[in-house]
Amino acid sequence: MKKVIDTIRKVQEDIPINFAFIAKISSLALFVFLLTFLSFSWTMQTVIHHRKDVIVPDIKGKSSVNALQLLSENDLAMRIGGYEFNEGVPIATVLRQHPAAGTTVREGKIITVVFSQGGESVFVPNLIGLPLRNAELFLRQRQLLLGSVSESYSLKADKGTVLLQDPKPEISVGKSQMVSVVVSAGNPPSGINLMPDFRQKKADDAYAWAATSGLNINILEDASSLFPRGTIIDQAPPPDTVVSQESRINLTVSARSVSAEPELEYHVRYEAPQSGVQRHIRIVSVSKSGDKEIFNGLRDPGSKIDLTIPFGSADKIRIFVNGILVEERPVK
Repeated sequence: MKKVIDTIRKVQEDIPINFAFIAKISSLALFVFLLTFLSFSWTMQTVIHHRKDVIVPDIKGKSSVNALQLLSENDLAMRIGGYEFNEGVPIATVLRQHPAAGTTVREGKIITVVFSQGGESVFVPNLIGLPLRNAELFLRQRQLLLGSVSESYSLKADKGTVLLQDPKPEISVGKSQMVSVVVSAGNPPSGINLMPDFRQKKADDAYAWAATSGLNINILEDASSLFPRGTIIDQAPPPDTVVSQESRINLTVSARSVSAEPELEYHVRYEAPQSGVQRHIRIVSVSKSGDKEIFNGLRDPGSKIDLTIPFGSADKIRIFVNGILVEERPVK
C-alpha cells in the first residue's frame, strides 16, 4: 500500500504545472464574458434610447374605456392599482394615477390607476304598513335616513302607519340617502270623502257606496281576469284618495266568461300574523306567461285573505309581507 502511494506522489511530482496555459484560458474566458456583457448592455441602451419621450396624459376623472384609449394613443400601458368607494365619482372612473399627469416618460411605460367603485349602495326597505318609529329604525339599520314626513287621512291604516314612501322599495341608492314617507292621519273628518279599497270586492258594493256619497263611477271590463265574474280587480284613483263630485272614478271589473260546466278553482288563503301592527301584504300568481298581482293591501293582525283563481292560470303563488317573500306555494 505504501508503495502505491509513493508511486502516485512521484507521478504528480513529475507532471509540470503549465501556468502560462492556465493564464491564457482565464484571459480568454474573461474576454468572452466582457464582450457578452458589453454587447447586451449596448443592445438594451440602444432599444431604450430609441423609445420616444412622451408626456403622461391626465386621465383622472375619465372612464376606464376613455382612459385606456388615451394611454394607448400615447403608447403607454395601464395597470389597475385598486378600487375605492367614492360618493362623488361615478363607478369605473379614474380616481388617481401614477406617474402623475405631465410627467415625461418613455414609450411603453406602465401607468398605475385606481378606479372608483361609486358610492356604497343599499336597497331601500319596504316601509309601507310600519309605524313611523319602526320605519325610522329600519332605515337606520340599512344606513339610510328618514326624510320629510307628511300626513294623509286613511280608511285602511292606523294613525302613524306609513302609507307611501319615496324612493320606492327595493331601489338601489347610496348610503345616507333620505327616504320621505307619508303616514296615516287616521279617519277623515266629516265632509271629506276618501276612496275605499274596492279591490277583490263585488261591483254592487261600489255602486252602494257611490249612491250614498253622491258620486258617479265608471265600470271597465277585463275579460282576461283570473277572478270570478263581477269582481273588482283594479281602481282609479287608488284607495284613500280624496274624491268629490268632480272626480272621475274608474273601476275595472272581471268580465271572465262563465263556463257551462263547473270550473276547478284554487283557493288562496292567508292569515296575517296575530301579533304586531298592520302589514302590507302582496300576493302574486306566477305562470309561464308572467307574474300577475292578485292582491295588494294593508291588513290588520290576524285578518284573513281568501281568494280564488282557476286551475291552470298559475304555476305557483308567492306571498310577500312588508316586501319580504314569506311563502311560495305550488298550485296543484
